[in-house]
Amino acid sequence: MEAAHTRTQSNSLQKRIVILLSVTILTIGAITMILPFVWSLLTSLKSSENVFAHSAFWIQFPPDFSAYKQIWQKVPILTYTLNTLKVSLIVTVGQLLTSSLAGYAFAKLKFPGRDKLFVFYLATMMIPGTVLLIPNFVIMSKIGAVNTHWALILSAVGSVYSTFLMRQFFQSFPSELMDAAKLDGCNPFGFYWNILLPNSKPIFTTLGLMAFQGIWNDFQWPLIVLNDQKLRTLQVGLSYLNSEFYTDWNLLMAGSILTMLPILILFFCVQKYFVQSFKLTGLKG
Repeated sequence: MEAAHTRTQSNSLQKRIVILLSVTILTIGAITMILPFVWSLLTSLKSSENVFAHSAFWIQFPPDFSAYKQIWQKVPILTYTLNTLKVSLIVTVGQLLTSSLAGYAFAKLKFPGRDKLFVFYLATMMIPGTVLLIPNFVIMSKIGAVNTHWALILSAVGSVYSTFLMRQFFQSFPSELMDAAKLDGCNPFGFYWNILLPNSKPIFTTLGLMAFQGIWNDFQWPLIVLNDQKLRTLQVGLSYLNSEFYTDWNLLMAGSILTMLPILILFFCVQKYFVQSFKLTGLKG
């Protein structure tokens, strides 16, 4: 009895130690990730002369909001926002459509070479994005999409990662459900449209936000393919606040905070779907 009691206490102590270590590591990680955002916010509320006059996390009182007013005069931020919003929405809708159809085909439809094709499709994720910059640019140049928003849309409308998660999610639906639908006269597309999609809100919300965020924050590809100032996206437009010899840090941080706000608002609105969707994608397959 005493030995069993001792083992129980030992196991309980080990669990507490593991929980304490996990919480400590996660807290340190959370603080590390949130510090740059705090610095950006505090810097945006400082005057130019006070940005580096004190410690990085010194709080100016009263806060100076002039950077948030000046940025609208320095760059056409409204035009950049509308451009980014248009491209982000089109890519998000297109990516959800293509990845859900492909994920459904790989998960529920039977055709020769399906699994081998899926493995080959996944293997393309190992190719670094920078390796594809030149081929993508050549293709866009051939079809006349350079210096248009179509170059941003066509290159991002398909996603291997989104297809993979869609496939995993659709595999969580029992095959018997599709068989029952067939007996009721439902064709494969009808099963996808009428049964799978209405029950796929968590994964659609999660992947939609991820796709939107990826395009909203994209910098390298828009910088390469867009030359016209009127077509620039937010990240490219804000980069022109830097000059060769001087950077107005409070102005740049104010622009960064403004660009982050839509993503933060969206995330807090749909965060409950994130854990739910990733749990479901791991149920099967």
